[in-house]
Amino acid sequence: MIQFAYDALPSRVVFGLGSRQNAGAEMERLKCSRALILSTSGHEAQAKTLAQGIGKSAAGLFCGAVMHTPVSVTNRAMEMARSVNADCTIALGGGSAIGLGKAIALRTDLAQIVLPTTYAGSEMTPILGETAEGQKTTQRTQKVLPEVVLYDPELTITLPANLSVASGFNAIAHAVEAMYAKDRNPMISLLAKEAIAVFVRSLPILLKQPADLARRSEALYGAWLAGTCLGAVGMSLHHKLCHVLGGTFNLPHAETHTVILPHAIAYNEPAETAVMRSIAESVGMDSPSLGLYQLSGQFGAKRSLRELGMPETGIEKAASQATQNPYWNPRKLEAEPIRELIRKAWVGDPPAT
Repeated sequence: MIQFAYDALPSRVVFGLGSRQNAGAEMERLKCSRALILSTSGHEAQAKTLAQGIGKSAAGLFCGAVMHTPVSVTNRAMEMARSVNADCTIALGGGSAIGLGKAIALRTDLAQIVLPTTYAGSEMTPILGETAEGQKTTQRTQKVLPEVVLYDPELTITLPANLSVASGFNAIAHAVEAMYAKDRNPMISLLAKEAIAVFVRSLPILLKQPADLARRSEALYGAWLAGTCLGAVGMSLHHKLCHVLGGTFNLPHAETHTVILPHAIAYNEPAETAVMRSIAESVGMDSPSLGLYQLSGQFGAKRSLRELGMPETGIEKAASQATQNPYWNPRKLEAEPIRELIRKAWVGDPPAT
């Protein structure tokens, strides 16, 4: 007998080519008139174009967002928000800019409009991860859920092919863990399975034709699906490991997800055989863990933590942190198997199934 609970999150989504031009209208809808625009330094030009588009409603521009949402950066952005008397933020970018907008909302309750440029999915979640003194902490609260998300595939055109792959694998990870989440439900499982299939279908084409807007649109649709999954249910070992590794060693977020995902799936395969068969169907291979490992290699993605800059001496530290503060996982968390998982990921070996 099926039993579940499902809480739909109250976000407004506008999807389609040119939707970025709706930013001003969405501000009016939220009864806002002074936006602080957020981005990384790499998206400064796009952020300035956005500011020009909304005219006098652009109160300020902060292009200092960085990975893992350091509290020190948030404090600087908060100072600017106060100095320009902002009544909302507009985050243009991936997880770095979106995370900064969430961190500001947590402290001020300012409304958020988000224009994603990657497939990270953070825009659809009430989750915020912040870093201070080398430790990354995560919390879930609807205070950080963006009010409006404008999905414009044209904003993803400049995402390099290799980062498109890594960002896509990041999204696949959200969908995978949603399928075996403790609080899974039929709706989210359907969205998750579709999200995985969408990326497996679209990423190979984007590698060869990165300017293909139809495929960009399809991948962004997959990101929305996967992000919705991430926002609706809890995550497990994979996300815990990525937060530990990213926060402790300052590793690139999406690439870390790409490396860890096959190994985390392999760890949990014995505990969720039926779900793993479903994931394998979406991947189009017999084994979901080996299938994704092989796909990442075919796509030219880095497959080892060593390549991402993690020192070998960090394996023990990561394993220790990953088993602290108990959290739910379909398979019991055991120190030695998790240490071996991280070791294999550091070397870049195929996952142990």
